[in-house]
Amino acid sequence: MVRITLLLFIFGLAVAKASNWDVELHKGMEMDVEEFQRMAKLRHLSEEFRSFYQNITLSDLVPESRLPTQQDLQCYAEFAHLTAALVNGSLWAYRMFDSWGSLPAGILVGHFKDLGHYDECVNIEQAITSNYNLMGKYCLAQLPLQLPMNVQTAVCFPASCSAANMDTLLLRLLKQLLGVELSADLTFVKERTCKTAEREPYDGLTVFTIAFLSVLGAAVVLSTLYDYFLCEDQEKLPAILRVFSARYNSRGLFRISNNSNPNVVHCLHGMRGMSLIWVCFGHDYLIGITSPNINFLDVYKWAKSPFMVVIYEGVFAVDTFFFISGMLVSMVALRSMEKAKGKLNIPLMYLHRYLRLTPIVAVAILVYLKVLPLMADGPLFGNWNFDNYDSCNENWYWTLLYIQNYAADRICLAQTWYLAIDMQLYIIAPLLLIVVYKWGTKGAAAVMLLTLLLAAYLFSIMVIKNNSLISGGDIDLSQNTHLRASGWLVGFLFGYYLHTIRGKSIKHSSPIVWLGWLTSLALLFTCIFAMYPYSGANSKALPILNEAFYVSLSRIAWPLGLSWVVFACMQGYGGLANSFLSSPLWQPLSKLSYCVYMWHLFIQNLNAGRTRVSTYFSDYDVMLRFWQDFGFSLLLAYVMYILVEAPFGGLSSLILPNRRAPPTPKVPLDETDPKANQLGNDAERQTPAPEAIQTSERRESASAPPLKRESKTKLEANDGDAASG
Repeated sequence: MVRITLLLFIFGLAVAKASNWDVELHKGMEMDVEEFQRMAKLRHLSEEFRSFYQNITLSDLVPESRLPTQQDLQCYAEFAHLTAALVNGSLWAYRMFDSWGSLPAGILVGHFKDLGHYDECVNIEQAITSNYNLMGKYCLAQLPLQLPMNVQTAVCFPASCSAANMDTLLLRLLKQLLGVELSADLTFVKERTCKTAEREPYDGLTVFTIAFLSVLGAAVVLSTLYDYFLCEDQEKLPAILRVFSARYNSRGLFRISNNSNPNVVHCLHGMRGMSLIWVCFGHDYLIGITSPNINFLDVYKWAKSPFMVVIYEGVFAVDTFFFISGMLVSMVALRSMEKAKGKLNIPLMYLHRYLRLTPIVAVAILVYLKVLPLMADGPLFGNWNFDNYDSCNENWYWTLLYIQNYAADRICLAQTWYLAIDMQLYIIAPLLLIVVYKWGTKGAAAVMLLTLLLAAYLFSIMVIKNNSLISGGDIDLSQNTHLRASGWLVGFLFGYYLHTIRGKSIKHSSPIVWLGWLTSLALLFTCIFAMYPYSGANSKALPILNEAFYVSLSRIAWPLGLSWVVFACMQGYGGLANSFLSSPLWQPLSKLSYCVYMWHLFIQNLNAGRTRVSTYFSDYDVMLRFWQDFGFSLLLAYVMYILVEAPFGGLSSLILPNRRAPPTPKVPLDETDPKANQLGNDAERQTPAPEAIQTSERRESASAPPLKRESKTKLEANDGDAASG
């Protein structure tokens, strides 16, 4: 299995290949006429194959180094039927060769893969006897051409033939066509690229997954019907039905609030939504670049543009979520501790967070592993960047324990690396909360010192080990918690600062406000564009010392820039930025952000894997792909929210202590107490882009059922719990 890596590294490899290709292409274009003519003989590969193997023998199928096996004999028998069918003019036999690809047209501008006609091949099913059918087997074969990139074309063989049989046949044919000696060890076809129409029967886990989702769906449908048709008074709707009612949960999801309150951080909704879009957009660019494009050379030209850096540095969207998570943990939990005289229910915090996140993660593992393969098919399906989920069979339990970034070499579900880091930081949050609560500014200084020490440690290991992120260095630099904690800790300190000024209006003169905005924008734009001269196709040499300074300091500079944005929006200095980020239109997406983050790769893998023809790469085409994928991601996220996230959030509200009381008020809680709602919402919405750290206060007050009215004391306590979540 291909090791799951971050978008940053995979994307860098794609751009690096494009850069190398441009240099080598111009050398390759100087090929002599004879070499080009030999390559041109592969244009009609299927016709050459059919002509060369008019009377195929067993020795043609079996390498000289071994004796024939039963599978070899069966392959030989099916080829005999195929040859006879060609002589008789049978349509199914001609379809087998008609589905082949050829040497791609436009290979000198980056068209390296001809997918042939997938469905024509796999749909071949010819009855040979009453109980035996000859079926087509589609594979991608790599051509032995001296070009800077691998060139692949589609081939179609009888299903009983193995990749080794195909290699033996293609080796002899290509020797003849190219007129050169080829090594007997060459591999043209890999079995993992081959597909037939046969499907494995459902195993027990697949049946369980389908049954489990069906039961949840039935519960939602029945509860919604009862709510809509049989319950006139919402106050009398039983709590267990309210948990599963799509009508009730949808009201909370799509309800927007613009209440003015000094404790409400409305701009976080916009930050969350924009960061989520940034991540999804970046993943679509990765898929767009690695698709079977007819113009891969244009990727090199695109990689020279400043816009490429905006996509390449999408990793800062992750730091945005770390910042929001740390800020809300600090701000809301300290408020709760202040009212509870320093008490913090740590076990309940941990339990609440685990129950909030884990149902979606567990269902996602099941669905990605067992349902996604059933959703569609195609020549690339199952071989994409993100959808090789075999590691889930080995490492799924580490994902449910949120330690996969340390315990597993291969992560089950690529996007869950963020959850592991955020959960681990959440576990140490009570210690930091106690420190800043008891020792105030001295405790905050200790947290700041910890932040600087971790940045210094990252700087040191990059320099000492010469570990460059630009050249695709050690992935642990981005997936280990102690190396990614800077943004979260800066957010934690900023949340502490907001707690200390809660209820106060900070007055600044216009020059100070302008200076704050200019400094903030300078930090943010420097983080994004500072590496432009050294990344992708521009690739100037960058000393590791300079890169280490950039990586270690940018992870502090980015959340510092965001801190001013949040502060300015809260204190009335936000202007147009506050109007945009605090728009109520962001609120539904903010509430759905956890589900969108967890399920957007499902849609992207599904749509990319269904590709049957070569594609064209451009910014506009990627934009079209993005809106298509993002739209369906929103729909799937809504379904999973109604089916899993909201019901399990509501059930945890019923089960956990201090969350029981009389009926829900007629006026929604998030409208009667915006302070409770917003801070809880913000705490929970520490979700996605690679992230998703949400607590439950948001769910309880806005979406997943605030099942009962709570007293003010209980509500405040829940706010603290939520923020810690």
